[in-house]
Amino acid sequence: MYLDTLRHKVGSNMAPPGKQKNTAAEASDTPAPALKGVRRALEVLEHLAIEPGRAIDIANRLGVSWATLHRTLSQLEHGGFVERDGDTGRYTIGSRMWFVGTAYLASHRVLELAQPYLDAAAEKGDLTVQLVEQSDRLAVTLYSHHTSGEVITKATYGYHFPLHCGSKGQVLLAHAPDDFVDSYLAAPLETLTNETVTDPDALRAQLAAIREQGFGFTEGDVQRFTGSISAPVFGRDGRLVAAVCIIGRRTTFRDAARKEEIVEIVLQTAQSISLALGWRPGNKET
Repeated sequence: MYLDTLRHKVGSNMAPPGKQKNTAAEASDTPAPALKGVRRALEVLEHLAIEPGRAIDIANRLGVSWATLHRTLSQLEHGGFVERDGDTGRYTIGSRMWFVGTAYLASHRVLELAQPYLDAAAEKGDLTVQLVEQSDRLAVTLYSHHTSGEVITKATYGYHFPLHCGSKGQVLLAHAPDDFVDSYLAAPLETLTNETVTDPDALRAQLAAIREQGFGFTEGDVQRFTGSISAPVFGRDGRLVAAVCIIGRRTTFRDAARKEEIVEIVLQTAQSISLALGWRPGNKET
C-alpha cells in the first residue's frame, strides 16, 4: 500500500533518538537573528518548491542580498535539503525534503482513510483521480492514481497550482473563509493558459455555483487539452478538509453522458470519504 511504503521509508531513515538539548527555557533565549535565519531558510525552501532557479534569481525574488542567500543555500545544500546543478547553477529541492514530506503523508489521517475510495474510483472509471488539499494559495496534490493507458502531463503527483486554476483549487477556494477569499482575489492572479479566469467577479460567480451544485468543473484553464471535475471532502465538524478531483482529456467531457457519469463518481467518492471522517448530512461548516 502507498501509505505503508511511505511509513517504511520514513521509519528506515529515522536516526536514533538522542538527548533533547532544547528545552522551553533554552528556546526562549534563542537569539532573534537565529530565528530570522530559520524563517529565511523556510522561505527559500518554499520558493524552490514552486520555482527552482539560480541563486541570483532567488535573491531577487525574495528581496535579500546575494551574500545572505548564498549562506542560506550553502547550509541547506550541506544538509541535503536543496541540490545544485553544477552545470547550470540551478537549485532544486533536495532528497532530505522528500524525507520530511513523506513523514507528513505517512501520518496523514485523511489520506489514509481516503485511499481505498480513490483507488476504487480510478478503477471504476479508467480515470486519473487525486486527493488535494490547500496550502496557502496553492492546491497541493497529496495522492494521484492513474488507471488510464495515457498519463496526462502535470496530472501526476508533485504538480501544484494556484487555487483559482482548475476545479480542485476552485472547490477549495469556494469553501475557504470569506476574508481569505477576499484577500486572494485582491492579489494579482496568475494566468496558466488563455482560458484561465482571473477576473474577480467572474471567479466569485464560479465559487458561488460550486457551493450551490456541490462540485466544480473547468476545462482548458490549467492545460489547454485537459479538464477536471472536483468535489469537496468534509470532516466531522463540517469543515472542508480536502477535495477529490478527476482529470481527463478535454474531449472526455464533450460526451454529456460520460461527463455526468464522472460527476457522479466524484460526488460519491467525496461523500464516502467525508462519511469515513465522521461527517454526516446536515453538518454545517463552522
